[in-house]
Amino acid sequence: MSGPPATAAAPGGSPTPGGSPAHGELLSHRPALRPGILLSPALLHGPATVHLLKDPDGGAAFEVGVKEHFLISRLDGVRTLGEIGDAYAESFGKRLAEAHWGRLLGLLSARGLLAGAPPRRAAPDAGSTAPTGPFDGNPLRGTLRLVADANATTGRLHRLLGPALRAPVLLPVSGLLVAMEVLLATALPGLVRDTWWLFHQPVALVAVFTLLWLSTALHELAHGIAARKYGGTVSEIGLRWRLPMIVMYCTVDNYRYLRTRWHQCAVAGAGAFANLLYLLPFLAWWAALPSGDPTRRVLSGLLLLGSVQALVNLVPLPPLDGYALLGHVLRVTRLAPESGRYLRLRLRDRKAAALYPRRARALYLGYGVGSAVLVAAIVAALATLIHVNPLD
Repeated sequence: MSGPPATAAAPGGSPTPGGSPAHGELLSHRPALRPGILLSPALLHGPATVHLLKDPDGGAAFEVGVKEHFLISRLDGVRTLGEIGDAYAESFGKRLAEAHWGRLLGLLSARGLLAGAPPRRAAPDAGSTAPTGPFDGNPLRGTLRLVADANATTGRLHRLLGPALRAPVLLPVSGLLVAMEVLLATALPGLVRDTWWLFHQPVALVAVFTLLWLSTALHELAHGIAARKYGGTVSEIGLRWRLPMIVMYCTVDNYRYLRTRWHQCAVAGAGAFANLLYLLPFLAWWAALPSGDPTRRVLSGLLLLGSVQALVNLVPLPPLDGYALLGHVLRVTRLAPESGRYLRLRLRDRKAAALYPRRARALYLGYGVGSAVLVAAIVAALATLIHVNPLD
């Protein structure tokens, strides 16, 4: 929540030592947030630590500072403002005057965040138009929603798959997937040769890419199912096309507000997990065929391309799932743009850059340098593949 909310939550009044609590009528009130208002864990954003606040009914979302979050998160309808103010003074060394409370509550009420206030709809992005039906766009570029209630659809899938989504099942399956990738790595030269051969077989290549497209559909659904398992919501499932590309998408909401890193990472990583799981039956088929069998060569291409598809998604570069995973692990938002901003500031004004907290300096410098090295390594690897004939 930028601008006025930060001012409203800024510490005011007199320092706690020697001060006395205000006992005005306002401080005896017990306001509460509207049920369902979401507050995220602390996140690093530039030099500041922030929390995300969202009204899931209205769709409006804000950033708030640590002190704002301290106050807002305690508006539970049980504690009085005076009691919350005492806790604030003990934690931050300053007491809020009634005027500060009045401004904060006025801002929360205006945004429809307090109990009894109607939800306030988020303003649409400039230049955008809300879709009026399942189809949005034109024949060359657009989206098509496939289900009327995506949240209910993923909820039904979660209930159906629930017994398989428990640790006693997922842990051994994860071990199988790791073993599969190790096995494929040992067979990599042969897989590359077979994949090169596959690219000269048009009919077989179309079949493989069709199977890989189905894998991307499962990837998206897996994000939605994982979100439902851990308390997130799904707003849309559909097709998005930028011809000649057509992909499935699943829009997951609110999972950034889940309380644990593990739940957030599980949602972000579910897609790559589903991609690899999809390959297991084909691995068994591939292993049962003799070397040189044409079907085995086709399956080699499917296994190699499918593994690349899954593992590339785990690379920590935007907009890939690995980037989201890294952000959740580090509890940081907008890691790539803020890293670029910090590095530019470090080159222009080292004194200003030095004002960043130590953790922020280490993360932004590390990601900025590390991502540049990673991109250079990827470009070098692609250049090598282009100039090397796998059949040699």
